[in-house]
Amino acid sequence: MTVHFIGAGPGAPDLLTLRGRDLIAACPVCLYAGSLIPEALLAHCPANARIINTAPLDLDTIIGECRRAEADGYDVARLHSGDLSVWSAMGEQLRRLRSAGIAVSITPGVPSFAAAAAALGTELTLPGLAQSVVLTRTPGRASAMPKGESLRNFAATGATLAIHLSIHNLDQILTDLQPEYGMTCPVAVVYRASWPDQQIIRATLGTLKAAIQTKIERTALILVGPALAGEGFDESCLYASDYDRRFRPQSAKGQTND
Repeated sequence: MTVHFIGAGPGAPDLLTLRGRDLIAACPVCLYAGSLIPEALLAHCPANARIINTAPLDLDTIIGECRRAEADGYDVARLHSGDLSVWSAMGEQLRRLRSAGIAVSITPGVPSFAAAAAALGTELTLPGLAQSVVLTRTPGRASAMPKGESLRNFAATGATLAIHLSIHNLDQILTDLQPEYGMTCPVAVVYRASWPDQQIIRATLGTLKAAIQTKIERTALILVGPALAGEGFDESCLYASDYDRRFRPQSAKGQTND
């Protein structure tokens, strides 16, 4: 028996990996985060699967459902939104399951920041502007931020910031970022990336508050950085005609095969 943790992607049902789909189809039990995962994904479950929405459950109850499945000899598909490597609360579940001797597996999913960048039609790392992406958040009721992991510190790098779970802290975010990035720095808010009701708001750090016309309280990603403008960057050397690389060696020019 195995509990299969599966990243279900940002929302669109077809942004699920093939491995994730096949695992869902093979598991008699499915635990899913109902507040964030579209029910269309549950169509992959077996006809007689036990399907449990974990949104109203606490950690002990969720682990109890896994223990029940173990007693029955059933594999479990444990669905979380986005990718499991960030803000999924998978770690605490893994710790308890491993302590109980229950086998686990992890299947990655499409992360929300990647879906948001695709919706914006942009690359988050552009030569001469930004070569790093910082995935971060602001303090909330569920988790505090460790000392040193502040928006001010991250902003000082000039990297592209992908700020999760923080739209409710927008005023503080603007206060923290404006001194480093400046008022004219591009910013975008992507609400429910890849969902049918997706919304995109493009602005600058100085105009964002006025640009948000509807109340957004959750499920939104804030992207900040010069790269979002998509202009003023250098071309990569990767495809330059004079760039010597393994698959296109310049030393081979002019040579012929005898």
